[in-house]
Amino acid sequence: MGLVDLFCVASMPVLKVLLITALGSFLALDNIDILGENARKHVNQIVFFVFNPALVGTNLAKTITFSSMKLLWFMPLNILVTVLIGSALGWILIKFTRAPQHLKGLVLGSCAAGNLGNLPIIIIPAICREKGSPFGEPDICHTYAMAYASLSMAIGAIFLWSYVYNMVRVSSSNIGKEVNTDESKSNCVTPEKLQGSYEEPLLPPEDHSSMESVYQFTLPQSNSDVKGKVPMSDKIKLHLMNFSRNLNLKAIFAPSTTATIIGFIIGTIPLVRKLFIGSTAPFRVVQDSAALIGDAAIPTVTLIVGGNLLKGLKVSGVQPLLVVGIIAVRYIFLPLVGIIVVKGAIHFGLVHPDPLYQFVLLLQYAVPPAMNIGTITQLFGAGQSECSVILLWTYALASVALTFWSTFFLWLVA
Repeated sequence: MGLVDLFCVASMPVLKVLLITALGSFLALDNIDILGENARKHVNQIVFFVFNPALVGTNLAKTITFSSMKLLWFMPLNILVTVLIGSALGWILIKFTRAPQHLKGLVLGSCAAGNLGNLPIIIIPAICREKGSPFGEPDICHTYAMAYASLSMAIGAIFLWSYVYNMVRVSSSNIGKEVNTDESKSNCVTPEKLQGSYEEPLLPPEDHSSMESVYQFTLPQSNSDVKGKVPMSDKIKLHLMNFSRNLNLKAIFAPSTTATIIGFIIGTIPLVRKLFIGSTAPFRVVQDSAALIGDAAIPTVTLIVGGNLLKGLKVSGVQPLLVVGIIAVRYIFLPLVGIIVVKGAIHFGLVHPDPLYQFVLLLQYAVPPAMNIGTITQLFGAGQSECSVILLWTYALASVALTFWSTFFLWLVA
């Protein structure tokens, strides 16, 4: 297949995303106001609690088996590598640009956590359906594409709500201290004051209240007379104790994560699988109903993306070098590193020789930041406007970057 043909195959899914995103932006205009801010919050809750879990759980249950997991073991490791390398590059960017304290978690999260769910679920199956796709029969390709993309979404959600969530929480904790100057000696922010300082979250009140409690556990300020006398082992132990107390298990076990566990249980245990999967399964109506709900996730999320990006056009004052740095990390450095990592894994026999699987692994390095980072910043009231600008520019340039890298990756695996 020629390079022009590969470019056409790679560009069509991206154009579909752009069209739906543009429609979301149009519906969010003040004159239209069908997908206004309040509407996006309510729809986002439905996506978070219903659509995404249904999409992830049904696809994993249908396509993941115990034998297939032996072939896909490298994907969690691959995503971990993207997070670690992205975090390292984000830390360098923070040092270079001297980003404000309340934006450090946002910068690290934008560099480390990519959109490993919604975009792959849109792009990869769409490539399978394109004429001249290098991945074989469209139906077979689509089945495996949904399995790979769903697994990518599930693992990405775990890293997002365990790692990025806590990065933003830690960086935003200093804002809470500044708001409550009268209680600076105790380093404790009361829930009553915190509720008046932040906007309404996208998640239910119980999740928000649990986040308020994390501000009650902060490292004590060292006095000048004892500075340098605390052993390093005690400092490490203190950090670990605070981290374990501040860890929000409700956030880690988000609905998509819970659906992932359920999907794995149904897919990998033969007895349970026979109950839900197949034309003769007694509970197949449950699987079919959940799949019908999950089908609404992709278009709904894409519309919300368009509505959220519109907010970035109305915000100014973000350091341009910071935005350029995040774009360079996500669209230049990470894809180059990804080629080295994946090709090295193929060379040493760590990845099975499926071109579609290799393409998914490579694509995980070239996607824009995860959209749920905007949800996390809103939960803590830190860097919401800046996040809108970052997402606006990264997703605006995603049409060019994703088309280029998808074309190159298709050529590389084909």
